[in-house]
Amino acid sequence: MEAVLLFRWLGEVYVMGNIATRPETGKLFFDFRYKNKRCREQTALDDTPANRRKLEGILKKIEAEITLGSFEYARYFPGSKNAQKFAEAAVSQAKLEHHVTPLFSDFADTWFAEMQALWRRSHSDTVATTFRAHLKPAFGEKEVGDITKAEILSFRSHLAKVRNGKDKPLSAERINHIMTPLRMILNEAADRFEFTSPYLGIKSIKVPRTDVEPFTFDEVKQILDTVRADFKNYYIVRFLTGMRTGEIDGLQWQYVDFERRQILVRQALVKDELVYTKNDGSFRTIDMSGPVYEALQSQHQATGEFEYVFCTRNGKPMAHRNITQRVWYPLLRHLGLRKRRPYQTRHTAATLWLASGEAPEWIARQMGHTTTEMLFRVYSRYVPNLTRRDGSAMERLLMNELNHASQIEAQEKDHD
Repeated sequence: MEAVLLFRWLGEVYVMGNIATRPETGKLFFDFRYKNKRCREQTALDDTPANRRKLEGILKKIEAEITLGSFEYARYFPGSKNAQKFAEAAVSQAKLEHHVTPLFSDFADTWFAEMQALWRRSHSDTVATTFRAHLKPAFGEKEVGDITKAEILSFRSHLAKVRNGKDKPLSAERINHIMTPLRMILNEAADRFEFTSPYLGIKSIKVPRTDVEPFTFDEVKQILDTVRADFKNYYIVRFLTGMRTGEIDGLQWQYVDFERRQILVRQALVKDELVYTKNDGSFRTIDMSGPVYEALQSQHQATGEFEYVFCTRNGKPMAHRNITQRVWYPLLRHLGLRKRRPYQTRHTAATLWLASGEAPEWIARQMGHTTTEMLFRVYSRYVPNLTRRDGSAMERLLMNELNHASQIEAQEKDHD
């Protein structure tokens, strides 16, 4: 029987392996312990002193590598059943140590289903399109826990090279909109599966501020004096209430209070779907001015029998894109005015209110802003052009005082 060599290492007893002989064949074999299991590996070598020295040298290397944690069973015994068992055990252990997470495609679907109840249909459609066109092709087959920050930034760089339907590069705003659901999905997955989100520290692309281009009072007058008669009431309401396109398209007679002279903004028409207003601030009451009150009274004679204030002959809401292309842009061209989106009518209402001296708090409520901060930040620079209150008040004061002083001086000279 072969002797078993023992040695003590850092207070623990380790059993050294040995080279033994199989009695029935006379062939040498390795006998050692690895990962708390006894391993025997047969050789084709006869039991001779030279063969023993050779195998003992190999065994010393094996023992040293086991001690250092660098031993690879299959490298020494490639055809061994033990090698296969240890390899399978290593894979299983790696899976336990590595936090297995679902594929991005699967988790994205789960997240989408959970979030969909909170969104408008139009937003759901937009996110679904983003999944289909961008996110799933890029990340669908990767585990959410394996996606890296470098991959996210590389994906965003790729988006900057994508061309849209008009063969123009995607705008910074559009790229940010594509990246938003990716950020939300990865952050949610990191929270659920307890890993650090790779999106941490990635900031949105800076979006250039869009210029506000309100119409002057004279331009508004030109438009209202020239527009087709069947659209005059529509544009009076747009220019003088600050309502958004979806809000005026979705305005129903039940929300027009002639007695109190108020318009109740409660819903909007977005992609042919009637939805609640976009936020709490948008849920508001607009006071009618005289021209708006008269325009709605006139409109009630034309469409009062229908549900919607501004509608087609059969009572259906009007398609604003059709109005924009067939009425709005041709009208601006006819008048020689610079081409501007219909949304500028909202900005125009704000500047006209400010120019007329209305209280900023009241204007903010009419617009659906929760504070006056945005009002002054966005619109205040246009007010001087509309009112000449741009330092000229001080100029008039100084001129009056100087003229008064000159008159007194002249009178004193006359007395002399």
